[in-house]
Amino acid sequence: MANGKVTGWRRIIRAFGFSMQGFKSCYQLEEAFRQEVWALILLVPLGLWLGETPLERAMLVCSLLIVPIVELLNSAIEANVDRVGLERHELSGRAKDIASAAVFLSIAFAAAIWGLLLIPKWM
Repeated sequence: MANGKVTGWRRIIRAFGFSMQGFKSCYQLEEAFRQEVWALILLVPLGLWLGETPLERAMLVCSLLIVPIVELLNSAIEANVDRVGLERHELSGRAKDIASAAVFLSIAFAAAIWGLLLIPKWM
């Protein structure tokens, strides 16, 4: 909730705390997010090792970071839809499906970047 009385560093610190609460709740409640975090823990060091140039390393790592970012947005959309009502509704299902498609595309994007950068090195 917006609080116009909190400004400057206090606002930044509070915003950081809210962000950490969001990470914590998503990690606790969303299996997909937990899987993506563990994949990051394994793949980020691998991307840093396999990339030959700073640009390659950045592309490998950043393509991975997009996946949990999109998953956080997907989880937020799902939570909002569920908050409105648990009954089946075409628009609710569409919103969840579209958010899920965004997660799929982020994973496909990361896979494409890794493939385009690494497969030519092994051929």
